[in-house]
Amino acid sequence: MHEYTSTARVWGLTCPGFPEEVSRARRWTRDILRGSPLAEDAELIVSELSANAILHTASGREAGSFHLALAVSSQVVALSVTDGGGTGTAPKAEHRDQDAEHGRGLGMVSAIAHRVVVHDSDGGHTVTAELFTDVRRGGHSC
Repeated sequence: MHEYTSTARVWGLTCPGFPEEVSRARRWTRDILRGSPLAEDAELIVSELSANAILHTASGREAGSFHLALAVSSQVVALSVTDGGGTGTAPKAEHRDQDAEHGRGLGMVSAIAHRVVVHDSDGGHTVTAELFTDVRRGGHSC
């Protein structure tokens, strides 16, 4: 293989920060990953990360938006959601009581994904969840 050739494919989508855009983000993810055994997990992750962006950051305020990126290779599906910032804290997985109504979403994403990384910038936060293709469902790599 040529050193500048990649088999990874990358898609991007920017959505206005309206709650109904979460279903659009899910549909977009499902359409791209059609036929993949990781499609359902990816759809759930995108739904949670998009909803978090709208509910907890400037993405959900007037004229706000969030950006999705989906990268697919033979080894990994990587889903990233970048929010509009405007919060004093970065997203983090919290281990809440099972009866808690809020604050469990990123923990759920961490349980589904094989790796979750949060990047902070002046313009917002990007949460990337990776699903490895060679790991069976429910098992995490070392």
